[in-house]
Amino acid sequence: MPALISAMARYAVFVIPAGALLVWWRAGRRDKVTLAVAAVVTLVLAAVGIELAALVWTDPRPFVADGQTALVPHAADNGFPSDHATLGAAVAAVVLAWRRRVGVALLAVAVAVGAARVAAHLHHVPDIVAGVGIGVACAGLGVVVARWAVGWAAARRGATPPAAA
Repeated sequence: MPALISAMARYAVFVIPAGALLVWWRAGRRDKVTLAVAAVVTLVLAAVGIELAALVWTDPRPFVADGQTALVPHAADNGFPSDHATLGAAVAAVVLAWRRRVGVALLAVAVAVGAARVAAHLHHVPDIVAGVGIGVACAGLGVVVARWAVGWAAARRGATPPAAA
C-alpha cells in the first residue's frame, strides 16, 4: 500500500495535463484557441494564488510538524496550499468548462492525488482543500477572461466569436 500511495502522490498528477491535452487535441479550432488562452491565464492566476496564500498562511508539512516519515522525499517547506492540488484542480476545472465528464474525472484525479499526498504525510487536509478551492476559483476566472479575450479579438477581426459552452 505505501508503494501505491507514493506512486499516486508523485505521478498521478500527470494524468490531468494528459487528459487536458487530449481534450484540446480533439477540440475544434475555435475551442483550441480559447482552451489554450484559458489554460495559460488559469495557470498564471493559480501560481499567483499559491504564492499569496503561502504568504498569508504557514502550515508546516506533517513530516516536519509531527515527526512522521514522509513516504516521498520532500523539502521541509510550507505545505500550504498544495501546489499539486491547486494546479491539478485548476487544469481539471478548465477542462470541465468544455467537457463535463472528462473534467469531473480529472477533478476526481486531483482529489485522489491530494488524498495520496495526505496519506504520504506531505500535506494536511486543509492544504489540499485550499489548493482545490484556489485552483477552481482561478479556473473560473481564467475561463471567463479567455472567452472574453477571444471573443473581443474575433470581433476586432470581424470574425464570429466562439460560442460559450
